[in-house]
Parts: sequence; C-alpha cells; structure tokens
Amino acid sequence: MTVDTHMPYDEALARFEPVLGLETHVELGTASKMFCGCKTTFGAPPNTQVCPTCLAFPGSLPTANAVAIESTIRIGLALNCSIAEWCRFARKNYFYPDMPKNYQISQYDEPLCFDGYLDVEVDGRTVRVEIERVHLEEDTGKSTHVGGATGRIQGADYSIVDYNRAGIPLVEIVTKPVEGTESLAPDVAKAYVTELRETLRSLGVSDVRMEEGSLRCDVNVSLMPRGASEWGTRTETKNVNSLRSVERAVRSEIERQAAILADGGRIIQETRHFHEDTGVTTPGRSKEEAQDYRYFPEPDLVPIAPDPAWVATLKEALPELPSVRRKRLQAEWGVSDLDMQAMHNADAFDLVEATVAAGAPAADARKWWMGELARRANESGVALAGLPITPAQIARVTELVASGALNDKLAREVLEGVLAGEGSPDEVVERRGLRIVNDEGELSAIVDQVIAGNADAADKVRSGKIAAAGALVGGVMKASRGKADAARARELILEKLGVSE
Repeated sequence: MTVDTHMPYDEALARFEPVLGLETHVELGTASKMFCGCKTTFGAPPNTQVCPTCLAFPGSLPTANAVAIESTIRIGLALNCSIAEWCRFARKNYFYPDMPKNYQISQYDEPLCFDGYLDVEVDGRTVRVEIERVHLEEDTGKSTHVGGATGRIQGADYSIVDYNRAGIPLVEIVTKPVEGTESLAPDVAKAYVTELRETLRSLGVSDVRMEEGSLRCDVNVSLMPRGASEWGTRTETKNVNSLRSVERAVRSEIERQAAILADGGRIIQETRHFHEDTGVTTPGRSKEEAQDYRYFPEPDLVPIAPDPAWVATLKEALPELPSVRRKRLQAEWGVSDLDMQAMHNADAFDLVEATVAAGAPAADARKWWMGELARRANESGVALAGLPITPAQIARVTELVASGALNDKLAREVLEGVLAGEGSPDEVVERRGLRIVNDEGELSAIVDQVIAGNADAADKVRSGKIAAAGALVGGVMKASRGKADAARARELILEKLGVSE
C-alpha cells in the first residue's frame, strides 16, 4: 500500500478551504427484494436468496416493490424534500461481477425525492446540509477476495460472489456540496451521518447497521486555495462503514490533498479506500462521469406517479423526528446543551430515554450511562448499546439506591455482576450479599466497635472537632465492607459521643 504525504491539519486549513459531499446508501428493511420476491434476510447462506429475476435470467421481468417506494417517500419527507409527481427508473450500465445483469436499475435525472435539507448541531453551531436527491435503486451482490493481505482484489488468489444482496432495495441520499465548514468539516460529516442514521431509525425503514452494510457512506472531499472561486477536483472515498471513520476519512483526505496541492501536484478524480488500521486512504479506480454509465430509461418498468393526497397522508403520519424529540426531552429532563451533546456523541441518548421510560429519574439514568457504564464500554472496546445490560436493569439499580437498599459503591458492584452475567440486579444483590446494613442493632454494634478502636478520633469529636467524625464513618464503612448507611452511621457516632451539630 502506497501512503501519500500528509500536511498537518491546521496548516492545510490555513491554506485551503474544504468542500464536502456525502452520498449515503441505505438498505431498506423490506421483507423482499426491490424487483422480485426473494427474501432479504441478512446472513443467509450464500446464493440461497436468489431467483431468475435477480440473477437476470433471460425472459425474467422486474416488478417494483411498493413498500420500498413508500419508504423512500417517507425518507424524503423526513428530509424536507419535494416529492416528484412523476418519475421513472433507468438502467445504469457497467460491468461488475457482483451485478448479474451487467446493469443496475436505478434513477438518474428524475429522482423520487429532491431539494431537501437536514440540520445538524456541531460545536454549538447549526449547519444546514442541503440534500440534492433521494433516489431508489437495487443493491449489488457481495464480492469476497480470498488471499492477500488487504482483503481487496489486488493480491488476492481468487474471488467469490454472493448474490443474496443483489436486488435488495437501496436508497441513495446525495447532498449538495457543503461549503463553509472550515476546520469543522470532519465533525460536520460525522454529525450529518449520525443525524441521518437516527432519522432513518425513527422512521423504521432500515436497521441502519453500518457494521452489516445496511448503511454505507461515500465521502467526497475537494480543496480550493484560499481566495479561489472554483472548487477543486474531488475524490470519493467509498463505503466508509462507521461514524468515526467518516470523520477520519474527511480529515485524512484534507491532509493528503493539501500536501499534493502545496507541492504543485494535482488531484486525480478517483475513488479511494479508507483503511481503518492506519486512518489513511489509498487509490481505487478512476471515477466515472454520468455519461460513462450510458443511462437510459428502464423499458420493463412503468413510471412512478405518487398521488399527492397519498403523499400528504404519509407526511401527516411521520413519527416525531430525532431533533424534535431531543428538544422536547431536554426540556423535560432539564439538562444543559453540553450534557445533551455529550449524550448524543456517546450514542447514549436512546439508552437514557429508555431507562427513564423504565422508571428511573433522568439525572440518575444519565449518571450511570455516561459514567460507570461508559467507562466499562471504553475498557471493553464496545459501544454502550453493546453492553450486556438493559435500561430496565439500570432503572432497577436506581430504584434500589433510592430506597436505601444500595449506595453508589454497592450499586457499581451490582452493575459489575449484571455485566458478568450473574443475573438481574436483585439476583446479584442476594448472591453477593450487597444490601446495605440498615438494621439498627447491627449498625450500632459496628459503630461501638469502631469508636472503641479509634480512641483518638473519638476524643477529638467529644472535644468539638466534628470533622474528625469522618474518620470514624470511614471505619464503619470499612468494617461493613461498604454496606453501612453512611448518613445513619454518622448520626449514631455523634449520638454515642454526646455531640450535636
């Protein structure tokens, strides 16, 4: 792999202005494929979900999936798009081994949805990302290159193709060029894909799992010298498959292109591959223009003409969108913009909301997910949602703390047990014997023992140095292995030493 020279990011931004473009591909969660009745189950044995239509056998004819069309219109409406009153499918011709027909049924000059926008919040600033088009097409198959060090075709011993994915409904969401983001360009790109993913999830049209390829992003980046009026040549980094990688791919391309331009070189319009291990991009193939695909209208499918009244009904039935929901819950929870942004960045918002819905106070739900659980997720190298614990279990822990059965230290031990697979919070409490000592006689005996063993501290308290009681409380907590009610222990200590506050 050849690695280009990179210019330091701050220097690159001082000399050049970045322009972004994001093309996001979303596999719809329909039960059947776009133009045939084959199933769309992820992970099925290779080439078991295929038929004459999606394998392009002679004489087979496509039939459009009505649910996919409806889902695409709902996406367009959620993205503030205009919906075409009449549009049609086209054939996009090219030879790839993962496309049995040697062409893809897509949309070209007449997309189903167009001229929309999505607002994102970045560093306290609202950035409007304008949407050029939302169009519907079919996905390709999956090629696997066996042998070699990179998993790509270069250096592979042979390639195999799974056509299960070929023909699955695929929505492509294309932004207009995004200017004026300056040093925030990588953050804007990540925020846009994050907000888009949450919007799609709220609509229920896709599971948007980037790790499974149901949400994939192509990142376009170009640079133009400060003071210039024409955009530079763009590159397209293909199939970036995580939110963090979207951010890193933009940053890497800015640094790489800046180094080339500063050295008098020129940027080649091409696709590029992003490498997760190194954080850099490498060349793919020269990028085709639209005319290279020889688009022409698909003769086997009738045009789409959505009834405006039906579109209006779909718009009225849209669910509460993520940005609206966040503002509503922020007001209900009484949290700051900074706390909201922290939850959003940590992918904790839905988890906190579900924990509150399960009965926990918002402050407690946020504390546990953003504190102890975020720490454990980082240590394990997994996302918060990937931890083996549920919002309902967190809500139960907060209930146990509120009732006085647990303190925060014991609650952390309970969480540890649940994460270790030891059962529910109540089962962990019983198995580990973690319930707070609130029996008055037992606690009184522990206090007597600690006072007797710490005469100097006890004398200081008797002489009026109330702060010295802290050492005795600490002794009680140690003797009870953290299970004593610290507040009640302090009251008993002062009572037994004849001191009042």
